[in-house]
Amino acid sequence: MAERSTPRYIWAEAPLDPAPSLSRDKIVEVAITIVDAEGLDALSMRRLGTELSVRPMSLYRYVPSKDDLLELINDAVLGEQRLPEKPSGDWRADLRLAATEQRAVALRHPWSVTTSIGRPAMGPNAVRVTEFAMAALDGFGLDMDTINGLVGMLRGYVFGNVAEDLAQAELTRRTGITDEQWEEIFIPWVERLLADGRHPMMARFIREADHWNDDRVFEFGVERILDGIAAALPSSA
Repeated sequence: MAERSTPRYIWAEAPLDPAPSLSRDKIVEVAITIVDAEGLDALSMRRLGTELSVRPMSLYRYVPSKDDLLELINDAVLGEQRLPEKPSGDWRADLRLAATEQRAVALRHPWSVTTSIGRPAMGPNAVRVTEFAMAALDGFGLDMDTINGLVGMLRGYVFGNVAEDLAQAELTRRTGITDEQWEEIFIPWVERLLADGRHPMMARFIREADHWNDDRVFEFGVERILDGIAAALPSSA
């Protein structure tokens, strides 16, 4: 039986010197253009080769596998997060900024929600954004597992919020029905809910709520997550 080769990590390998018409950076740039326009299913080495006018096999000299390519493009878009080199010292403001930037990148590149979930991302940009968030909670006497858990809690909220927004946008795209049109469609059912008296909280929501937009919902949730993090800090903080 042939021995199984030892897996290699893309970031541990130095990229090949770029050729006149090809480089790892160029491959990543074109891959992002494809998935932004058409989604992850459209991405393949054959498609990349066509777009770059090279034989698909030549791409493997720069990117060993499709999984490596996904890691590379995921890290590239993480580099769009506009974070200062170091936290400001106001941990709430720093984590609020980290959450807002994470959401902005995910909404610009919806596919990145999928590529960011799974094994820990350890590319240079992923390390940079994680370092910033963790450093915001340094100095309070927390152990590293607690810091990691708190940062992960905030990150998980952002991904969940973005996934819901993207699902709503996909429904609109697939059906061609806008939010305003859905509201018109729902009117007969809403009137029945209001009339039967069996769902008083939903009736109150329909009658009384301001019905926040996506940005307001996100901001409210981030503040509640930050309240939870505050509860985990020493009282002196």
